[in-house]
Amino acid sequence: MVDIQKLFYTEEHEWVDLLEDNKVRIGITQFAVDSLGDIVYVELPELESTYRFDDEFAIVESVKSTSGIYTPFPGTVTAINESLVDEPELLNEDPYEKGWLIEVTLDDAADTSALMDLQAYEVFTAED
Repeated sequence: MVDIQKLFYTEEHEWVDLLEDNKVRIGITQFAVDSLGDIVYVELPELESTYRFDDEFAIVESVKSTSGIYTPFPGTVTAINESLVDEPELLNEDPYEKGWLIEVTLDDAADTSALMDLQAYEVFTAED
């Protein structure tokens, strides 16, 4: 089970789970899911796709809008959550466990200094 206390968060409402020094799992937060509404489509990248910092790697479409999802680290996609292709509603049901998006092997060790912890993220979203 994912402990949301141990995740890191971006201002674009992605969460990052540090799996190893140079491997992360990325998803979108409950706040993002609630803002989007019912998610009906998810477009994920291909395995082995490479991204730079802040590149768009996925698109999430809801009944309200379409949103790009951005990577907080440069690296290569090593796993994608295939379940979301046929069941995008998993994001609504459980964005932290069943609704993760991708795993990325980073070019360097993860530097989380620019990311927020849960407490800082909660303060940030309270201002939205």
